Amino acid sequence: MSSVRPAAVVVLAAGEGTRMKSKTPKVLHEISGRSLVGHVVAASRELDPLHLVVVVGHASEQVTAHLTAADAQVRTAHQAEQKGTGNAVRVALDELGGAVEGTVIVVCGDTPLLSGETLAALAATHTADGNAVTVLSAEVPDSTGYGRIVRDPATGAVTEIVEHKDADDEQRAIREINSGVFAFDGRLLSDALGKVRTDNSQGEEYLTDVLSILREAGHRVGASVADDHREILGINNRVQLAQARRLLNQRLLERAMTAGVTVVDPASTLIDVTVTYERDALVHPGTQLLGTTHLAQDAEVGPNSRLTDTVVHAGARVDNTVAEGAEVGPGALVGPYAYLRKGTKLGPKAKAGTYVEMKNATIGEGTKVPHLSYVGDATIGDHTNIGAASVFVNYDGVAKHHTTIGSHCRTGSDNMFVAPVTVGDGVYTAAGSVITKDVPSGSLAVARGQQRNIEGWVARKRPGSAAAQAAQAAVEESGSES
Repeated sequence: MSSVRPAAVVVLAAGEGTRMKSKTPKVLHEISGRSLVGHVVAASRELDPLHLVVVVGHASEQVTAHLTAADAQVRTAHQAEQKGTGNAVRVALDELGGAVEGTVIVVCGDTPLLSGETLAALAATHTADGNAVTVLSAEVPDSTGYGRIVRDPATGAVTEIVEHKDADDEQRAIREINSGVFAFDGRLLSDALGKVRTDNSQGEEYLTDVLSILREAGHRVGASVADDHREILGINNRVQLAQARRLLNQRLLERAMTAGVTVVDPASTLIDVTVTYERDALVHPGTQLLGTTHLAQDAEVGPNSRLTDTVVHAGARVDNTVAEGAEVGPGALVGPYAYLRKGTKLGPKAKAGTYVEMKNATIGEGTKVPHLSYVGDATIGDHTNIGAASVFVNYDGVAKHHTTIGSHCRTGSDNMFVAPVTVGDGVYTAAGSVITKDVPSGSLAVARGQQRNIEGWVARKRPGSAAAQAAQAAVEESGSES
């Protein structure tokens, strides 16, 4: 990473993005765990600029609130009318008090693949070459529709940027294109912006006019070529949004695999930029790792799991599971077909089994909730077994209440624990019990009605039915055997 520290980075994010056909401003659409503009801001932060200003316009209050929530140090400048990119940069400099001494980098808020490394290389080239302006360019397989970078063959300086519609055959053969990202000398930029005209078809101030103004004044215009042309891709519609998501996801998965994570099928695996991991974690197909999820060493997730803001500790196994804001302890087992909601904490070697849902529950070491159960607003001690089809009845229609179950308990199948209730250590409960009162440690709790068998009821109440016929046949067979 370059040691060149820009005086300012200006992010252009004022446009509406009508081609997205969405009520959401274009720059707030998300891929891989961040908004488009959030990715650009994060990349810009890697340069450690003295100032970072985002120019907002359309839905400015919404965009500003989003930016402030993500990065409290971001400054915003409001472009009341979208009068072009030159005007937007002028608004940003006004926010900073006018001309800026040093390098000013201008980036677009809809380029989420742009990396901090590429911006650093741009800043370094700008300083090393002594340019007034340095264009971030890229060599592309097909330059159709892009502005071509025309260079002086002798010096390599940029002599002009020619739009596709204005290019001749020789210029159209050029594969180096303009990205719309620039590094400027701050003082020269401010002066040139004052000379930008609006006598064009759109009546707007174009930032690209600054290049010709400075070049005609005798200043050098250069270019820094991005290593990967895909980094400069802008997003204008949902198709491009999906393409960028695929490219960024591939980049993130390659980074994880390089760090020692096994991803069995990258084509079916999604990962957010904020996910962290340790070596020898294993991710099976059909898995989504979202938010601040962390996979510790030897953790195993999937197949077909979605983890959001969830920590999976060393050696834990999570199979066919949805987890949100949960913590899975070392060596714990989850699933298949489990749902861990916010506030769930599984201790070491604990288990949340098949068709188990948990919410705001702390489960002790070695404790098992094997199947078909709901555990909500609860604390369960160590080495306890919760019987199948148990429900922690935590909501009375107005408020949530807490259930506490101790260590080394054995609760029967089809139990209802009606909160608030406390079950002590070493307790057994009978199958089918509805526990409404506290149970002292070491007790057996039985809370169910006495069974009654009313003989002959089916024959009397359901005469002629299949059940009555089966019962009669059984009686006759029993009589013949005796």
